[in-house]
Amino acid sequence: MQQPNPGDPFPAQRTPSAPSTDVVLTADFASAEQWVAGRSWAYPDGGPVNPGDDKLDHLVTDPSYSRSGVFRAVRRPDGLWNTGLLTTEGSEQAFALRPGDVLEARVRLPREVGAWPAIWTWRDGDQEIDVFEYHPDHPHLLEFGNHVRGAGFSLRDDAIAPGAWVDLRTEFGARSVVWWVNGSRVFSDQRGVGRRWHAYLIVNLSVSAGRYHPAPAPRTAEMSFEVSRLVVRRPTGDAVAAAEAGEEAALDEPA
Repeated sequence: MQQPNPGDPFPAQRTPSAPSTDVVLTADFASAEQWVAGRSWAYPDGGPVNPGDDKLDHLVTDPSYSRSGVFRAVRRPDGLWNTGLLTTEGSEQAFALRPGDVLEARVRLPREVGAWPAIWTWRDGDQEIDVFEYHPDHPHLLEFGNHVRGAGFSLRDDAIAPGAWVDLRTEFGARSVVWWVNGSRVFSDQRGVGRRWHAYLIVNLSVSAGRYHPAPAPRTAEMSFEVSRLVVRRPTGDAVAAAEAGEEAALDEPA
């Protein structure tokens, strides 16, 4: 991953282009038609555990862990953690992101070391795009990733901090995925997702097991992060062609 030097400011703020779009998803985390709780095929056998990915998670369906938009993790007596996860996969609406979609979210980052919040995508064992990942042991660092075509980036800035509210925007372009943070364009991967890509959304709070990031301190019993808003917009009509033309231009621009 590429990492700016510590203390580097965000790039100069730019205004995202605004082709004609429809809002195709406004997240209602309480909706059972929109979201499935406590199960994901991104986990072996759909869950509830995933130790191979260095996670102490034990997914639960209890609505208090996710349905309010506050995603919680609570320590269990067996050393695992009950954790909240929501996905559109398997829901009645079965919403899937497509090339050209734009996701906007506002999140409050967790404070506790060991917390591992993320918004990401998944389908059929792959198709993963990380809108963001965060680990409080690196308090000023956000991570972004395109696992479909092998690209990633780490953003370091003082505006990223435990407990901070952060505005995120991800443009899932066929030729380039573009990430924005707090109104600034921070990375264009120039790889994209391709024209046939589609994937389901996942929002969750995992708990690190200690291989890549420290596990929670023994005194930590609970942790949380919050998503106060999540919206997906989709280009319509001539805007699709305009968006594709914009992606071509973006390939000539620096990230």
